[in-house]
Parts: sequence; C-alpha cells; structure tokens
Amino acid sequence: MQATKMPLVITADEGEATWFGGVGAIFKLSAEHTRGAFSLIVQPVEPGRLVYPHVHWGEDEFSYVLEGTLGARIGDEEILAEAGSIILKPKGVPHTFWNSGSKPARFIELISPPGFEKFFVEFQDVFKTGEFNRMEGLGRKYNCSPVDGWADGLKARYNLKLLGE
Repeated sequence: MQATKMPLVITADEGEATWFGGVGAIFKLSAEHTRGAFSLIVQPVEPGRLVYPHVHWGEDEFSYVLEGTLGARIGDEEILAEAGSIILKPKGVPHTFWNSGSKPARFIELISPPGFEKFFVEFQDVFKTGEFNRMEGLGRKYNCSPVDGWADGLKARYNLKLLGE
C-alpha cells in the first residue's frame, strides 16, 4: 500500500472539522500523509471548557498553543500555557486541559503515533446522538481511560464546564 502524497501546503481553511461540546478538531495531517509518523489537528476551545481527564496508553500528545491561554493538569502538576508554549502530554500520564479565559483558545495537537485522531470523529457522533453510554467502548477501542476525581475540583477552581454541559 502506497502512502498518500504529502501535501506541500495545507491552507488555513483546509481540513475536515468536528465539534463536540465546546472543543473542536480540524484534521490537517493524517498517518497517510506522514508515512505513519504522526497526525496533526487544530483544536479550538471555547472559554470555560474543560476536557474530561483521561490517560492515553498508546500515544504521546504535544500541544502548541496558537492563541489564548490553556490550563492543563498533567499527572500531579497544573500549568498555564500562553500562545507560543508547548504542552507535553506523555502516554501513560493522566492529563486534561481547559480554557479558563474569556476568549477562545486554539492549539495545534501533534499525536504520535497517529490513530487517536479518529476517536474525535466517533466522539462527535456521541454528542450528536446523546449516546454517552458509548464512551466506555470508545475508550477501549482507542486505548484511553477516564481519570476520576479531578473534574469537580478543576470546575470549581476555574469556573469551568465539562464538554457538553
């Protein structure tokens, strides 16, 4: 099987987009484009949104903040990352991120190895249908587990809402 030819330019308006309760994903590069090295998406985050805490067992994520400020908890550490910062979320380490600012935030997410970006397509369908009982199965399929005990404290401390609330 031959890899898809690597595009030389991907413009700002290119890429299929999904949206799931306050955070989006715009697909820019897939495994087919990068010969299986990584995938790359752009993620807008509404003000006041918190992604449910989770852990990836098979991939590392690197987030380059384009605009706004993202908060993140990675393991036991909480950080704030402004535009130009890179957040490292290693596989096997629980993490979450949020936008506690009053303006939208946006970041580039590099996922290595690729594959987890496909989760977002199915995740969007969960929000459209309201079938949240499918989340456990999605987690198993994409080798990702929820992390309990973090969300309530982060919501209260930063005045946040979980996706879909």
